[in-house]
Amino acid sequence: MKKLLLVSTITALALTSVVTAPKANASDVAQSLCEYVAADDKKRMRSFLKSNKLKVRSIFSGVQCNGQNLLEFAVAKNSVKTGSMMIKKLSKKVVSANLASLQAGSQPLVDAANARVSS
Repeated sequence: MKKLLLVSTITALALTSVVTAPKANASDVAQSLCEYVAADDKKRMRSFLKSNKLKVRSIFSGVQCNGQNLLEFAVAKNSVKTGSMMIKKLSKKVVSANLASLQAGSQPLVDAANARVSS
């Protein structure tokens, strides 16, 4: 009986250790997001955010790419798809606060930001 209990306990512990996924480190999350913005890969960025249960609004203030926030970095890298997605997901207040830094960027991002602020 003891052997059966011991074997079942070891098996249960082994299965639970295999099932648990490693937690994402904050620096890994930021690096991945910066890579997706630089590559203008909206699909992978959305998938990454969803799989880690993150929202653009909640991480925007904490993520810096080369000393810039995500919108400024998208403008610098001319990432229209990911930049437009972030503009849609961020609050009007945040977009209007970053509007001046967007003016130097590509026209589609400026148009999307102006539409977001004015709506």
